[in-house]
Amino acid sequence: MAEQITSKQFHEAPGTSGWHVLYGGAQTVFTTGSFAIGVEFVRRIANEVVDVGREPDIDLRPEAVVVRTAATVNGRLDGSDVELVQRVSAIADKMGIAPDPSLLHTIQIAVAEAEGVRTRDFWIAALGYEEVGGLLVDPLRRGPRLWFDEIALSGRGRTHIDVAVPNDQAQERVAAVEAAGGRLADGSHAPDWWTLASPDNHGIDIAAWGDGEG
Repeated sequence: MAEQITSKQFHEAPGTSGWHVLYGGAQTVFTTGSFAIGVEFVRRIANEVVDVGREPDIDLRPEAVVVRTAATVNGRLDGSDVELVQRVSAIADKMGIAPDPSLLHTIQIAVAEAEGVRTRDFWIAALGYEEVGGLLVDPLRRGPRLWFDEIALSGRGRTHIDVAVPNDQAQERVAAVEAAGGRLADGSHAPDWWTLASPDNHGIDIAAWGDGEG
């Protein structure tokens, strides 16, 4: 098994420019402008990464291709992620395709649970998800992940949405939310994450910690 690495070590490795460490692995968006170019890009990736030992998750759209390294079950990066990213970036460079991290974010949902209450089976049945490493995930990793936040208050839930963004985009995203009518509910954890509330108190966390941890 390859040795695990931190986000900082990932970013320091050559050939990783334009990639960011969000929920589920290192990832980026390549703008292709053409479905045909995207298909060819994916074909070349498939041929190139066979011997890496980790195949990426790829979302092919007419205007872009999203590539994620699909990190290990515990969510930590290792050397295989770096090698995979380097190979994908080399293919993109040869094809004249550039990453556009400004299009990148990943969403997960924090399900509030009262002390001693376990709701995982409910969500597994409702969503068709499976439990992996304490999280609930879509088996094909299409929908947002769920994690469980134990709170002291019972009654109405305090479920909120987490949005992971590249570290250098977090403050801009927070400012955009505030400009759109949101308010800062808790900034004590910044610059790792900011908790904001909508005008009617729906909660959202803008998270930068994954892409900037040591």
